[in-house]
Amino acid sequence: MFTDILTALRSFTLGDFFDILLVTIILYSFFRLIKDTKAYQMAIGLGIVGLLFIITQWGNLYVSHWLIKNFITYLIIAIIVLFQSELRSFLTTIGSRSLRKPYSLRSVREKMEDLYLAVDYLSTKKIGALIGIEKDVSLKSYIDRGTKLDALISKDLLVSIFFPHSPLHDGAVIIHGNKIAAAGCLLPLPQSHNLGHNFLTRTRHLAAIGLSQETDAAVVVVSEETGIISLAIKGHLTQGLDKDELKSKLTQYLSLK
Repeated sequence: MFTDILTALRSFTLGDFFDILLVTIILYSFFRLIKDTKAYQMAIGLGIVGLLFIITQWGNLYVSHWLIKNFITYLIIAIIVLFQSELRSFLTTIGSRSLRKPYSLRSVREKMEDLYLAVDYLSTKKIGALIGIEKDVSLKSYIDRGTKLDALISKDLLVSIFFPHSPLHDGAVIIHGNKIAAAGCLLPLPQSHNLGHNFLTRTRHLAAIGLSQETDAAVVVVSEETGIISLAIKGHLTQGLDKDELKSKLTQYLSLK
């Protein structure tokens, strides 16, 4: 074994270095993507299987090695099945970043103040709201499902959209840059969550988690029952925020400093 390692080191080239570096970057990006999700535990399990494969090979444990070797034959299929949503999100992120049109962060910061004021008002009046804020991954497919507005963010417009009996109040608002791209949008429900049975009928919260799992969007929820403000990021829902806490978290996550 050590002889093989020495032989490999002697024949090590610059191309091998860049090859290892590229694989490292891909793996690092993938693990960052699946961090804090159920896929992370699955990845650890697959890593343990790989470790057992090496140990059984070194220890000449023929039966165990044969079983693990036959299991690894189907590993690629298992990875595609287990990590299909993470792989889709990973590829979508790469494509969206390369095609994303830049916009003025200053104009976004200015109009986001209207968003915070609107959410605070909706919370005070216990008016339900669901607002998805685009980051790097395009939300065009969800925008196309709603009513396109392409209007500058304003407190009055957001409040009027979510006001009870408004034609668009049941759907989600999608924000792109400093504009309200669409309203009345349908968002995906999550495949799984850990909110408990109390949230089974709270579609807004589930939709917020669903969109944040599928994309890198930040999703703001206002409960019509309690007025509590929540924020979903990367499949995790943070509840009980006030206006300043919401502003702090969104500013940090969306890099609006």
